[in-house]
Amino acid sequence: MRFNNINMEGMYQRGIPPRIHLSARRPLPRRAYNCAHELGHHVFGHGSSIDELREDAKAQPWEDPKEFLADTFAGFVLMPIIGLRRAFSVRGWTPETVTPAQMFTIACEFGVGYATLLTHLSAGVNMLSRGRAAALHRVTPKSLRMHILGALTPEPLIVTDRHRAAPTLDAEVKTLLLLPRGTEVAGDGGLAFERDLEGGRLFRAVKPGIVQAAAGDWAVFVRIAPIQKNEPYGYIGLAQYRHLEEDPDE
Repeated sequence: MRFNNINMEGMYQRGIPPRIHLSARRPLPRRAYNCAHELGHHVFGHGSSIDELREDAKAQPWEDPKEFLADTFAGFVLMPIIGLRRAFSVRGWTPETVTPAQMFTIACEFGVGYATLLTHLSAGVNMLSRGRAAALHRVTPKSLRMHILGALTPEPLIVTDRHRAAPTLDAEVKTLLLLPRGTEVAGDGGLAFERDLEGGRLFRAVKPGIVQAAAGDWAVFVRIAPIQKNEPYGYIGLAQYRHLEEDPDE
């Protein structure tokens, strides 16, 4: 799998070996979804394809069954129903009654976008009514960041609490991370402390690498990928190398 500077969602290249190409111009959660979508094309034996994904794919599946199948596969791979049930239950929340900020926290746990989670909960697994999903859809990412941080900011935000089950968390340089209160960071300074907020401790990813963040008996490894200097897109290259620290001699 490779990240490229291409103006599309993604591409599946059938062959030996098969390859997935993703656009580095898309937000990180979108890239995760696009990767799962392209993997779906591979799993179901589809031919090579270039994808410009439609947000309404689940609403009109008859238009392109292969795209609908890949979309559905991506949703259930990234957001399995047992994982979703656990994520809400362990926090004492229900999909119908959570606030937009709480729903955003769930989306961050699964590494997907806020709108992607809402679509999957309502159209994919029937855990959220269409009416409530529509109401939550009206909340924009910009207003969510404003509500959570108390200030306008263009940088991406990831919110994590002590209920997060995954041992790793993927981010990029400049990403803001709201981690549990009392979080301390080990390592060589990949995460810089910003300030304490009511909802937790805010950090900023400042350089590539892997660092550990811990608060009491909770811990996570934050894997930070670089972004292109003076360009509006992220890491270019093979996915397995995206967290390598930069060589200061280069």
